[in-house]
Amino acid sequence: MSDTSGAKAGAEAAKPAPKKRSRRRAVAAAQPAPEAAVSPAPTVPPAPPPAAPATAAKPPAPAAAAPTLPDLLVGQSPEAIAELSRNLAEAMARANTVFATSFLDAAHGANLPWRPDPFDVQGALSAVWGKLALQPETLREAHADLWRRYLEVWQRHAQRLMLGQAGEDASLKDKRFRDPEWSANPAFALLRDTYLATSQFLTTLVEHADGVDEETKRKAAFFMKQAVDAASPSNFLITNPAALKAMLQTQGESLVKGMENFAEDLKRGHGQLAITQTDLDAFTLGENIATTPGKVIFRNGLIEILQYAPATDEVLETPLLIFPPWINKFYIMDLQPKNSMIKWLTEQGVTVFLASWINPDADMAEKTFEDYMRDGILAGVQAVQDATGVEKVNTVGYCIGGTLLAATLGYMAAQGDDRINSATFFASQSDFEFAGDLKVFTDDAGIRYLQDRVDAQGGLLDAQAMADTFNALRSNDLIWSYVVDNYYLGKKPPPFDLLYWNSDQTRMPRALHMFYLRRFYHDNAMAKGELTLLGERIDLKRVKTPIFMQCSREDHIAPAKSVYASAKLFGGPVEFLMAGSGHIAGVINPPAANKYQHWTNPALPASLDAWIAGAAEHPGSWWPHWRAWMGRISGPMVPARTPGAGKLKPLGDAPGDYVRVRSAA
Repeated sequence: MSDTSGAKAGAEAAKPAPKKRSRRRAVAAAQPAPEAAVSPAPTVPPAPPPAAPATAAKPPAPAAAAPTLPDLLVGQSPEAIAELSRNLAEAMARANTVFATSFLDAAHGANLPWRPDPFDVQGALSAVWGKLALQPETLREAHADLWRRYLEVWQRHAQRLMLGQAGEDASLKDKRFRDPEWSANPAFALLRDTYLATSQFLTTLVEHADGVDEETKRKAAFFMKQAVDAASPSNFLITNPAALKAMLQTQGESLVKGMENFAEDLKRGHGQLAITQTDLDAFTLGENIATTPGKVIFRNGLIEILQYAPATDEVLETPLLIFPPWINKFYIMDLQPKNSMIKWLTEQGVTVFLASWINPDADMAEKTFEDYMRDGILAGVQAVQDATGVEKVNTVGYCIGGTLLAATLGYMAAQGDDRINSATFFASQSDFEFAGDLKVFTDDAGIRYLQDRVDAQGGLLDAQAMADTFNALRSNDLIWSYVVDNYYLGKKPPPFDLLYWNSDQTRMPRALHMFYLRRFYHDNAMAKGELTLLGERIDLKRVKTPIFMQCSREDHIAPAKSVYASAKLFGGPVEFLMAGSGHIAGVINPPAANKYQHWTNPALPASLDAWIAGAAEHPGSWWPHWRAWMGRISGPMVPARTPGAGKLKPLGDAPGDYVRVRSAA
């Protein structure tokens, strides 16, 4: 999930709320971030200025235009050039030290398995090129189209030079080329447009290879895009005008600071690059994030169950129990009060319980998927029953937490256990046939490599491996933009709650994770009816529990097509809803933000395309629609429940202890 991935995808970051007990410095407003699910925090407007006198002064002159790269190149004084030379030498010396230290750290680290091609990318590309060699017409057309685009680019830029025109920027929507120099400077504009034409040629060529199985083509296309994105001229100092301008304006100090940032990230990753995406010191759980009041009312070796304090005098009779993914921490649903789903639910008269998964260590390496069913889902349902005295519980499963919930529902159906009143799935898959780009890591080669890596690390998949995987799904937003900002421009990432959560990854136990990858992603066993858990064959057609299935239109982790196929597996009533945006912002979209949209259609036709054709679009958040659905199946309103008032007494305050265990040293 990250299940960031839920990165810099076009929403403004929120300023952290004031801490309750901390005297840390105030946090500045943050930069645009990945799938940001929040809007900027409201600020108090400044007092209006006094009225201008009758004889007002002349309006100020417009600000001088920012210097262009040519201006900076010719405007350097001898002193500035000397300072630039000193800083470049210092940056190079620092880089040499950083690389040498990182190699030593890696050598004395976890002894990770090394393979030149762990995911067999070369095999996939060879299969594609071999098939293309048998398609001369396809190759001729592709090359002809490439040269046609090159000719258009060269003609357009020749005309610009002859006429002295600024020209149109064909890449305004591509954040890599936002700097004005990419349009104003003919050399950079030509470089950009030539690169875009070439990258389109390469990625399209893979798509047009006939006779290649879908799995191989998906892998070749994914890694071709990784290579093309990495080769962008914006990713290199000498061809990035913003980086060059910063270097000249600061006499090279930007590169010195960039090398300091680079060294810190390598140190934090113990020799592997762990790119910093936000200010990691700006947030504290329970103080300025994860602040919704509640109590821990149950704890075992896998989960803590949190019960949140009511915000209304009356609540729905049937409480709600949420199972987030164990790949990330639960507080994506409780970042700050203005974007907290948990707080919003309590304000809507829902008694909210939530499972907080432990961040496992080496002694949990053999914990299984069945353990997570038994000591997670089933234990959590029993805890809510004990805490409230109810017979039935509404449930939510987010991402991989939903996969576990669906499997448990199949087991409970086989057992005749009807304690779950309803199940809501956020961006979750039970059928993995159309699971998207993550499948490139879960073929035989990928699973063998991950198994070796887990074994080398004592039975745990390290959190950085999960972060790297999710970052690769959106490398331009989550990798290369930070390479430029942090290392070339020498910037420190500003604080942002969503990216802080995204950096707080958890470790994966060997038995659990390898079973999940092989039996779900690789074999798609549950959808095929070939999965047996706790002695029962899992058949989701036997699940008659009411289902609410949410997907997001732009989700790259749980694609809408995959979630729709999952909805078709269940045997009872299913309400399917599609939200705007992606894996995070599509789910965490508070009504007050007035962002995005959602689509509804009471029918469940054979395909997602047919569902979309008959769907109605609605502006804003889908949460009220879901709350209305819960209200229809959750009984009457009853007096609000206080955490600890039932059989289970408080063990501590929310957000609990398990969530505070970080993976990074």
